[in-house]
This record gives sequence, structure tokens and C-alpha cells, in this order.
Amino acid sequence: MKKVHAIYENGVFRPTDPIELPEHCEVEFEPRVVEQHVEPSSEGADMSAVYDVLSERYASGESDVAARHDEHQP
Repeated sequence: MKKVHAIYENGVFRPTDPIELPEHCEVEFEPRVVEQHVEPSSEGADMSAVYDVLSERYASGESDVAARHDEHQP
């Protein structure tokens, strides 16, 4: 049996890939949420740079990053 991935929208399951089934055939399945589908936004893309900087600071082991807050200022 092949797994079918679908997105549930407006009361309808929409397959993410083409499915070879006869039109109007009846199928049976048990839906299981595999991941939450989130539309990408431009705001989230802008935040990726912020998260990169924050992760570098966290990984540095330095406990007082506020002491160096002007480091990246022109």
C-alpha cells in the first residue's frame, strides 16, 4: 500500500502528489497529522538573520552579551 500525503483545506483532503485512482472511487483511510503546514512569510525570512546571530551568541559561552551590544554597530 502506498502512502498518500495530503493537505486538509476547506473540508477537503488535497493530495500533494498525483494519485493513480479511478475517478469517483471510494477510498478509506485514517488521517494522521505529520506536520503543521505553515505558509512562509516575509517576516519569518527577516527573522532568520536574527536567529543566526542569537545562536552564535548562545554557542559562544559568553554569559554577558549585553556588555558587547555595540559590537556590530557602524
